Amino acid sequence: MKSSDISVIVPLYNKAAEIERALLSVVSQRAVPCETLVVDDGSTDGGGDIAERFAAAHPEANIRVIRQPNGGVSAARNRAIAEAKGEYAALLDADDCWTPEHLSDLADLSERYPDCTLYASSFSVNDGRRTVAGDTPQCAGRVDFFAVSLRGYAVIPSSAVLRREDVIAAGGFPEGMRMGEDQYLWVKLARRGAVALSPARTAIYSKAASNRSAAIYRPEVCRFSFEDLLAGASGDAEREYIARAALGKALTASAKGGTDEARRALTAFGYTRHNRRAWLKLRAVNALPVSWRQPLLNIYNTLAWVLARKGL
Repeated sequence: MKSSDISVIVPLYNKAAEIERALLSVVSQRAVPCETLVVDDGSTDGGGDIAERFAAAHPEANIRVIRQPNGGVSAARNRAIAEAKGEYAALLDADDCWTPEHLSDLADLSERYPDCTLYASSFSVNDGRRTVAGDTPQCAGRVDFFAVSLRGYAVIPSSAVLRREDVIAAGGFPEGMRMGEDQYLWVKLARRGAVALSPARTAIYSKAASNRSAAIYRPEVCRFSFEDLLAGASGDAEREYIARAALGKALTASAKGGTDEARRALTAFGYTRHNRRAWLKLRAVNALPVSWRQPLLNIYNTLAWVLARKGL
């Protein structure tokens, strides 16, 4: 993979406060991509206009803004991937940003391991006050994706570069799925071929960004589900990864009042051993009155983040 083979994909929905920072990190790359496609997915805060102005101010960066009615992040990414010129798609959420060597490092990784469907860097997390190392396995080279993912978050969207033809062959991102759509696709790509990781923390996830999907979760109407992936699972590590993704999603749904969705997840993924604590937490939260769930979960998450930052 050369940088000229990479199309940068940026889905945008009401991220006016963050989109310029994200695009600035793209134009600051040491390795120049062939294009950047920003899909304004029905923003109402003027974020698309900011992206247009940025593109006009940086004509050398070949940034194109595509406008469409709101269809969700999967629809936005799929639209960009369908129109992309590059053989590879580098994903960047409008909340996040890259260090200048991000694309060059991943291009080098692909030269060493050219047969992979997915490449990813490690990442850091910015909580609005400081940037700390993310919970990502420090692996180098080709890996067993499902096994390493049980030790942390091996791939997040803003750390990933995908082979475009494999994404299309896998059916793209699951449109209509509001949370976990990235993990759903990672499963399908890992089934199609190898995954290679870099330990360099060249992606920066913004925990403090506005309008994160977990904060605005709404009940989804979708033909895709993690339960459907179980039929094709080929080992304990894969089944545990699917359970982890599904239980995390169900916990957010429960906190927002999705009691029945959480009950289904508790039944479908009751087999888990590696994620037993997550299963028990979901069961406990789902037994609480709905009005208690989000406040108590917020307290739990804040304490967990503080302890994580202190290395505990």
